[in-house]
Amino acid sequence: MPIATVNPANGETLETFEPMGEEELERRLQLAEATFRTYRTTPFAERARLLNRAAGLLDEDLPEIARVMTTEMGKPVAQARAEAAKCAMAMRWYAEHARRLLAEKVPSETDVRDSGASRVRITYRPIGPVLAVMPWNFPLWQVVRFAAPALMAGNVGLLKHASNVPQTALYLEDLFHRAGFPEGCFQTLLIGSGAVDGVLRDERVKAATLTGSEPAGRAVASTAGEMIKKTVLELGGSDPFIVMPSADVDRAARVAVTARVQNNGQSCIAAKRFIVHSEVYDAFVEKFVAGMRALKVGDPLEESTEVGPLATEQGRADVEELVDDAKRSGADVLCGGDRPEGPGWYYPPTVLAGVTREMRIHREEAFGPVATVYRVDDLDDALLIANDSPFGLSSNVWTRDEHEIERCARDLEAGGVFVNGMTSSYPAFPFGGVKRSGYGRELSAEGIREFCNITTVWQGA
Repeated sequence: MPIATVNPANGETLETFEPMGEEELERRLQLAEATFRTYRTTPFAERARLLNRAAGLLDEDLPEIARVMTTEMGKPVAQARAEAAKCAMAMRWYAEHARRLLAEKVPSETDVRDSGASRVRITYRPIGPVLAVMPWNFPLWQVVRFAAPALMAGNVGLLKHASNVPQTALYLEDLFHRAGFPEGCFQTLLIGSGAVDGVLRDERVKAATLTGSEPAGRAVASTAGEMIKKTVLELGGSDPFIVMPSADVDRAARVAVTARVQNNGQSCIAAKRFIVHSEVYDAFVEKFVAGMRALKVGDPLEESTEVGPLATEQGRADVEELVDDAKRSGADVLCGGDRPEGPGWYYPPTVLAGVTREMRIHREEAFGPVATVYRVDDLDDALLIANDSPFGLSSNVWTRDEHEIERCARDLEAGGVFVNGMTSSYPAFPFGGVKRSGYGRELSAEGIREFCNITTVWQGA
């Protein structure tokens, strides 16, 4: 894929960028290493001042950067503004809480005495330049949820962003530069995916974080494993959305529509498989399908648009293949299901019923506004279907029954269980998955500590 801004609403190439050459890449790696040596000792108060300044600049830039994101990857502009605002909020959260999250820990007096020490401390120290390989679907948020904790921990960042969002990638480097961070604290590397392996093998790069596809995760994890470098991976998801008889069905159906089509359906934590108890199945599906049909699909720069185009032509083709495979195998199309005429990489909100295990869409992630619905007779069946997936990112459960809530919290194979609400990510709570959805955690205390050297300092009597 060339490094270029291509408007998914019409397929027009707006700007193309030359990949960074080896000499420039080497210069930036040297700069990252040199900057880390001094930035790592910067007091928390100074790091917080700089990050708060970046948040303020982002607030000022919000209308402009929202339009850039929409033009590059097609999300409705109102959602792009919300994404930018969320990034500023996360920056401020880490600026306020990082010192507490990374404060020294002191073991119990008994443990210190039994070890023969007069004093023991556990400290969290930064490790160095961290490579972030990031996707296009949330081109600002995915980066900031890495960058904010990394910079507050004293690390420096190297961003290899998706090749179809180069303007957003360059904006991020400029944002941290304007905020006053030392040169080299955060750098955007305009390189193709083929250059990632070489950067990760460089001894100056100490770790990597990746949000993206399973194949990309395998490649980065393989190289990092060979080099004995830590990685955090947030990969695909096919989140279940369980609806039980005690649920508020009207509200569940309304939220289900948003949960499925947020970001034009291109979200790892979007609900994708709707597993509904037979007692409320008909009522839920009727309301859900009506809501999906009523969505306004159109120009993402129009304020009233609810679903824009998919980000890439290949992405639409992938979604179309999954739907066509299900149709050929006997799935019922309750709405949508056919590519519209005209320019742009649009695909209609689609609901499929009668899905079986033999259909690809049962096992593969549909990265677009396509939902599958399943009828079940009890919670045991719901959990079997929910866990019958290679992914385990997050999950949704709609019930007022406390026993069912506890069963789901215990038995769902996922990094998150959201009860009577839509999955989202918040700076204060750890975020990540299990199984092929990856490993490690972003956000919260767990996220900021992922790229720290947890050091035991033992002092004798």
